[in-house]
Amino acid sequence: MRALELIDSWPVPTAAATVVTADGRRFSRGPADRVFELASVTKPLAAYAVLIAVEEGATELDEPAGPPGSTVRHLLAHASGLAFDEPRVMAGPGDRRLYSNAGFDALADHIAKATGMPFAEYLRLAVLVPLGMERTELNGSAARDGASTADDLAAFAAELLAPRLLARETLDAATSVVFPGLDGVLPGFGHQRPNDWGLGFSIRDHKSPHWTGATSSPRTFGHFGQTGTFLWVDPDAAAACVALTDRAFGSWAAEAWPPFTDAVLAELSGRGAR
Repeated sequence: MRALELIDSWPVPTAAATVVTADGRRFSRGPADRVFELASVTKPLAAYAVLIAVEEGATELDEPAGPPGSTVRHLLAHASGLAFDEPRVMAGPGDRRLYSNAGFDALADHIAKATGMPFAEYLRLAVLVPLGMERTELNGSAARDGASTADDLAAFAAELLAPRLLARETLDAATSVVFPGLDGVLPGFGHQRPNDWGLGFSIRDHKSPHWTGATSSPRTFGHFGQTGTFLWVDPDAAAACVALTDRAFGSWAAEAWPPFTDAVLAELSGRGAR
């Protein structure tokens, strides 16, 4: 896939990218087996483990968790009212979309108590081992301390295109807007009205500016990380893309990622370079 060659021009020391399609094709460029720090791309992995815990009956989406009045659902959707990086209540549950690392730490604590094992171990057993993600680890916060490779994340992307570990209905609900109409800040891209989110997944909708492409469908979901990483799944294109770098997110990424995504989508649809 020629569109992947665009990562060669990114102002980063090292980049790896992989595109996965629903019909089983895979295209890669860069060191696909190199381990990169994921930052907030950790969150979709953590959220998937939480959703598996829900399906297993260890917890429920509407079970109390986090600050008073908050539930597992609120925490997954960044609607618990917790502050960005500390367990301080800033709003009532469901009142605002406050992007919160502290909320994911509260989730991890809740799941650890519900399952009787450390969250990192539950994530490993529930998600990483079944998907063969042997080089992926969580060493610290469930919000940001994951590390993985493009190969491993491609396996997760394939799972998001055609779930085996979760019921399709569960994933569809997780990648649909939860608590619709809430405004909030999309880190790195400013205030969004609304700032729609699913259960652990950012929803593209019609946000502008955004880290995906101008041609990404509104149903696109995923996450990006402050270590210069992203994962998106576009159901309308029946494709997903992972990009990992070793340079912190900044203006370079906001400028480079959208045209890269548009080039990938154009090539997949037959409108771009072959």
